[in-house]
Amino acid sequence: MLTRALPLALATAFALPGIAFAQQAAAPAAATAQAGAPSQLVLSNSERVLKTLESRRAEFTRDRAALQRFITGEFDQMFDRDYAARQVLGRHARGASDADVKLFGDALADNLMRRYGSSLLDFNAQLRVRIKSETPLPRGLGVRVSSELLRSGGEPIPVDYLMRQSGGTWKVFDVMVEGVSFVRTFRDQFDPQLQRKSIPEVARELRSGQIQATAE
Repeated sequence: MLTRALPLALATAFALPGIAFAQQAAAPAAATAQAGAPSQLVLSNSERVLKTLESRRAEFTRDRAALQRFITGEFDQMFDRDYAARQVLGRHARGASDADVKLFGDALADNLMRRYGSSLLDFNAQLRVRIKSETPLPRGLGVRVSSELLRSGGEPIPVDYLMRQSGGTWKVFDVMVEGVSFVRTFRDQFDPQLQRKSIPEVARELRSGQIQATAE
């Protein structure tokens, strides 16, 4: 279940929180007040994503380059690449330059989008998300939105989104499926590589496809 669900959650991270917040909108004001600006951001973004996927599905099926451009643009709006990259790098980020962290973050994001971006073509616009809770993260790092991904004919999949303010807006920096963090998953995957190679070397191999980010 995890190896199928994590790529889906990553590929749709910029859309699913908006669906979740939209369903939460009917809750009492006190329950939704904490969402504030993040709810408006992800809601408008998810509506645009879902509408575009439906209206351009045939085009995206024929033209994967157009799909990749669309995914990259939306991903950049909702995902905090550099902060997530530092979390994935873990101890290897200590003392690393901002340029090297950005190089790794860009390479990782591009690798993930190439591998899992086409999953969006299978994305069901009628997918439902049920909010379980929204809580502040420790030390004021942001918020955690806990939800369940409800699929027709399948068991609910717990999906959590960790969000922080970056550049004056709210962005996702980690996605957790069934309690498993994508940050921790890729930190464990790349740690052996980073023990032997520099951050730029690993980034180059990610960019060229010599190594792949995988949830499997």
